[in-house]
Amino acid sequence: FQYAVETGELQGLFNLLAPDVVALSDGGGLVPSVPQPVAGADRVGRLLTGGLKTFAKGLTLEPAWVNGGPALLGRRHGQVDLVLAVRMEGGLVSEMYAVRNPEKLTWLTQETAVGR
Repeated sequence: FQYAVETGELQGLFNLLAPDVVALSDGGGLVPSVPQPVAGADRVGRLLTGGLKTFAKGLTLEPAWVNGGPALLGRRHGQVDLVLAVRMEGGLVSEMYAVRNPEKLTWLTQETAVGR
């Protein structure tokens, strides 16, 4: 998944999309995002293709585990700009969540004390 996003070699990513995959985006009205859910492997694939050509420029990606599932953190100029979380079912991506809302990303840049 990460390789496909970083290199633009999207066929491998398309092969991972469930036929009824749904992509959701949250910019919180503060940053650009896709306003409506996008459903279906073809439509989500086109969304990813277009997004990678424009939005992903200057974005570095790193694997992460967010809310108990696999995700990619996208950083721009060292700051978290995107969390792309996926839900897997039967080895395929069934849901994608792109969070860009800065108010929801602040916890990723704050240090949390770990107590015993």
